[in-house]
Amino acid sequence: MLAEGKPRAVLGRLVALLCLLPPVVESGRFLTVDSSEAPWAGGAGGAPTSARCSWAPWPRHWPVSSGKTSFCGDGKKRDADTVNSKQLLTRLLKYCRPDTIHLIAAFSFLIFGVICDSLIPLYQGKVIDMLGGQTPQSSFCYSIGQLALLSLGSALFSGLRGGIFMCSLARLNKRLKHLLFHTLLQQDVNFFDENKPGTLSSRLHSDVDRMGRTVAMNANVLVRSTVRTGLMLKVMLGLSWELTLLTCIEMPLVGLVQNKYSTLSKAMKDQIQDCQAQNTDLASQTIGGIRTVRSFRAERDEVRRYNAALDQMSRIRRRSRVYRAVFLLLRRVVTLTIKILMLLQARSLISSDRLSLGNLVTFLLYQKPMSQSLQELLYCYGETVSTMGVISKVFSYIDRTPKSQKAGDLAPERLRGRVTFQDVTFSYPSAAPGPSVLKSVSMELQPGKVTALVGPSGSGKTSCVSLLKRLYEPQEGQILLDGEPLHRYDHKFLHQQVALVSQNPVLFSGSLRYNIEYGLKDCSLEKIREVAKKINVDEFISELKDEYDTDIGECGSKLSDGLKQCIAIIRALVRDPRVIVLDEATSKLDVKAQHTVLPEILSRGRTVLVVAHQLKTVEEADHIIFMENGGVMEQGTHRELMAQGGDTTG
Repeated sequence: MLAEGKPRAVLGRLVALLCLLPPVVESGRFLTVDSSEAPWAGGAGGAPTSARCSWAPWPRHWPVSSGKTSFCGDGKKRDADTVNSKQLLTRLLKYCRPDTIHLIAAFSFLIFGVICDSLIPLYQGKVIDMLGGQTPQSSFCYSIGQLALLSLGSALFSGLRGGIFMCSLARLNKRLKHLLFHTLLQQDVNFFDENKPGTLSSRLHSDVDRMGRTVAMNANVLVRSTVRTGLMLKVMLGLSWELTLLTCIEMPLVGLVQNKYSTLSKAMKDQIQDCQAQNTDLASQTIGGIRTVRSFRAERDEVRRYNAALDQMSRIRRRSRVYRAVFLLLRRVVTLTIKILMLLQARSLISSDRLSLGNLVTFLLYQKPMSQSLQELLYCYGETVSTMGVISKVFSYIDRTPKSQKAGDLAPERLRGRVTFQDVTFSYPSAAPGPSVLKSVSMELQPGKVTALVGPSGSGKTSCVSLLKRLYEPQEGQILLDGEPLHRYDHKFLHQQVALVSQNPVLFSGSLRYNIEYGLKDCSLEKIREVAKKINVDEFISELKDEYDTDIGECGSKLSDGLKQCIAIIRALVRDPRVIVLDEATSKLDVKAQHTVLPEILSRGRTVLVVAHQLKTVEEADHIIFMENGGVMEQGTHRELMAQGGDTTG
């Protein structure tokens, strides 16, 4: 037997040593592990490093929160924030309804696992008492068997709970990301002018993941810690109410320090989140525009800008780590002081035979998990509060209603393609207040004819094209297609009938065929080949290794500028549109290719709008409209404009 023949003083020193081991280990861990790598690093509530998140079914690192909920202000403000937070959480929980059965099973396994965890220290204490007394071998083996059974049950239930929670969390994140992505794609173009792609991408991935973790982890913590705290408190009160009182005194003191830390760290987390979004956007812009960077030999400038952004992030993180280090130091001082008082009280209880050695070990085994459970509850509250800003921002995107007029359902079988601009006045919503880009513009595009829109840069040509494609809505006037306003047409029908081929077409990563049939459901390879043959591109594509399945690289980086324009032309023609807009669409093709492409575009009586900067490039157009300063200055045939003294240089 372990205790057999040992003096009582030796056993007392052994118990004291066991009691001092946890704070010593925690102090060593704090000194040797960088704060940024701590499993609780970045938590708004500043939960202790000693809580190793053994309860969590996912990685031990907690998310860095960046909520914007204010902790200051009058009572009405706090009450309003509380009500709003409850509404946000209630709404977020509604998205968990499809996983109700999974969550019920997970919480059931969680409770069973907590019960097993709570009973293990009790049986460990009984075994220690048996080691020092005359206990029948059968009773000792029975207690050991119970202890092993509880340990096995704890591991089994914890594993099942963790697996089900991970599955439910993945399903929740998938639903939220699908909903947010779908909502973002429905927004008007002005929304994307006001919000950078890097910021929206961060919301879609990082913030949605944080939302899911907040619900899953905090629900896990709330149930687990509440049940475990209740069971442990009952057992600890039965062992010694004096030691239990000291344990409970520790929590308000730690909570006071933790609340001060939460207030200070919130501002740091907001700044870190903003810096992360800016750094992501900066890197995305630089990498996406690497050709421009390389052309202007601006690599060093971009590296300097990125290093400056990283330095700013490092300064904020350093300040955050200082706050955290001070908080951990104060919290550890409070914890060690309480432990010393507990040791003195335990010595008095053992001397007066009011507490056995086994019961003391049992209490000590309960004391740390009990403390962690209460700290987890505090952290759960702090983490939930700090994530409210993230949840609110994501839901604001989901709830946003596009400012453009809702598309109608008009989709006639036959469309002539007559386009009419009636006194159209337009200015970009995202631009600062100033003069309108278009001022009472009126013009008409006739079916079967080529209309050229000519003018210097900034004259409003691109704005006319954007309005015709219904990327924006005019503030005054309207645009008619066969006598009907554009917004009355079905969205998909309109964009299939009005095709745009720009000077710098946007292509996506993937194959040639994917980019050509982009947005079409039933587009056969034969139809694609037929169009490609008409513009003499099929022979070149057929010589490629994978023909139409050839990967074109990131945004078509493997293609020449001329071939990019050819792909964009094929993409437009396979839709058989009634209106085609050519925005310098053949500027990068050779003369022979232009003579091949243009007749195919002009066939079938289509309405063709050619956008150009110089009058001499559209001499063959049936009708030419010259724009300047957002208005129509002159219009007519090339000969008529030349007779009026038109500027051939644009």
